[in-house]
Amino acid sequence: MGARETCGRGDKYGGGVGGIVGGDEVGRDPPDPFLVPRSLALPSQNNNGKAFLSEDASKRVEEPFKVEEAETVKVPPPSPDKLLVLGGNGFVGSHVCKEALDKGFTVASLNRSGKPSISESWADKVIWNKGNLLEPDSLKDIMEGVSAVVSCVGGFGSNSYMYKINGTANINAIRVAAEKGIKRFVYVSAADFGFVNYLLQGYYEGKRATEAELLSKFTYGGVILRPGFIHGTRRVGSVKIPLGLVGSPMQMVLQSAKPLTRLPLVGPLLTPPVSVASVAKVAVRAATDPVFPPGIVDVYGIMRYSDQKLWAL
Repeated sequence: MGARETCGRGDKYGGGVGGIVGGDEVGRDPPDPFLVPRSLALPSQNNNGKAFLSEDASKRVEEPFKVEEAETVKVPPPSPDKLLVLGGNGFVGSHVCKEALDKGFTVASLNRSGKPSISESWADKVIWNKGNLLEPDSLKDIMEGVSAVVSCVGGFGSNSYMYKINGTANINAIRVAAEKGIKRFVYVSAADFGFVNYLLQGYYEGKRATEAELLSKFTYGGVILRPGFIHGTRRVGSVKIPLGLVGSPMQMVLQSAKPLTRLPLVGPLLTPPVSVASVAKVAVRAATDPVFPPGIVDVYGIMRYSDQKLWAL
């Protein structure tokens, strides 16, 4: 009798059987529609036992789902990286400035005389700063907001003077750049020329001291370029010297004679020249391409990298 009443109660509301299945109760009385929100109310039933939707519910189903269009937010493009060129008014430095400008970078330069008297349009686009690399404290403000540094600073003279310009000055710059958190630093050094190194002892000792400091402070972002003779049109005052007339043919001849550079004594003298445009191109790439490998790049590497047409910025 109790079972029949239970089944009857279930038949009354759709033929369900009372009990518990899988932890969920089935065959219970349906919820009171007056206690259930309108949107969750069960479908109504007609006299034939068929369910139908109320008029309000059918209207809600037929109404399309409206999505308001989101407001377009214009995000300004990121500002280009700022490249600081040390010695930007020199032979190599000026070409580095022009190459960086051509690539769309903001370029600043530091030298002892400030803005040079160069009557070329690119010079007006460079932020020129006057300073002294032998005074490290004066470099800190100039390196604010800089993402990479390229040093083309060097000089000749007495051994002590050459060490100071090629060594101490560049080492100061490297240390300040490291303190400022600058990620990449490129140094334009020089290839070994065998016994010539002893004739220019202060020059090469200063270069190698700078290289050691750079590899120490910029393990993952320091690049050293070691070109030999750099040819191109060099400006001395108002006079332009076409070094390419000699350097370009020599490069064509010697670039395929790499095994000869291993000869004792004279071998290093056969290091092929390289154009100033190639040095500038690789210097800018090494300073701005995050995947450019750190370390020393010899003259053959400079020629190889400069021939690659595509590179990341």
